[in-house]
Amino acid sequence: MKISLIVPCYNEENNIEPFYNESEKVFCKSGYELEYVFVNDGSCDLTAKNLKKLCNENNSNFRIISFARNFGKEAAIYAGLSYASGDYICIIDADLQQRPEYALQMANILDKEPDIDCVGAYPEKRKEFFVKALFKNVFYKLINLVSETPFKHGVSDFRMFRTNVKDAILQMKEYHRFSKGIFAWVGFENKYIPYKVMERKSGKTKWSFIKLCKYAINGITDYSAKPLYLSSVLGGLFATGGFAYYIVALVIFLMKKGYSPNALICATVFFVGGVVLGCIGITGAYLVKMYFQVKQRPIYITKEIIEKEKE
Repeated sequence: MKISLIVPCYNEENNIEPFYNESEKVFCKSGYELEYVFVNDGSCDLTAKNLKKLCNENNSNFRIISFARNFGKEAAIYAGLSYASGDYICIIDADLQQRPEYALQMANILDKEPDIDCVGAYPEKRKEFFVKALFKNVFYKLINLVSETPFKHGVSDFRMFRTNVKDAILQMKEYHRFSKGIFAWVGFENKYIPYKVMERKSGKTKWSFIKLCKYAINGITDYSAKPLYLSSVLGGLFATGGFAYYIVALVIFLMKKGYSPNALICATVFFVGGVVLGCIGITGAYLVKMYFQVKQRPIYITKEIIEKEKE
């Protein structure tokens, strides 16, 4: 039984070798054969050089895909899936925050439970800034409210699945990719397990708060069209409220109570204008996705591919 470990790498020069050593240590007596699918996502450090060195110095199945530039983790995952040949496929980070021990646990679950197609992992309670944790909770509640595709709270890209799941995902060739949504949309039988997030072996996270917000917006617009209807709903509400307000203002004015609604009218105009611009922005977000999709640009561009079979 072969397991393909898809490992997206962006500036992970000091994590490549420790990750490989830990994986070999965990799986050495498991009976599984490992295939390493490293995707160098346009790193600007020594990641590419260290990957080649690791490949030359060790007797394992290697596939190294180097991008022409940084295309993002989503593109790296898609590329890894395209080259993975294992019976089970696992997406795992190189920084050892996601331990290989959990990957082995996932493989054992797939062996023992043939009806399960995919095992996903969600982090146990971890120390996070209050604001970041709050935004995560809001995101999952919001996306489950507006999307017809159910999302499991907190499930990461760390998961292992069978080839039928891989083949289904590869059929989805959209330019803007959101893996959490893609895995949820294709369905299949899923099981979720908790995992303890460890400290990074080296380096720092590539996901800033702003990037996470952009990623969340991308997910909502990818898997729900309901925000597009927001402008119609708000337009109807403000039209009704505005009409009622002006009737009241007219009655007060005719009764000569000395009421001057100018200030309130200005505030109303500014507020409604802001809502209108916001709705236009939502529509624009969808149009941008259509714009890039119809261009039919490749999801990634490959600079170099290295393949090595175990001797």
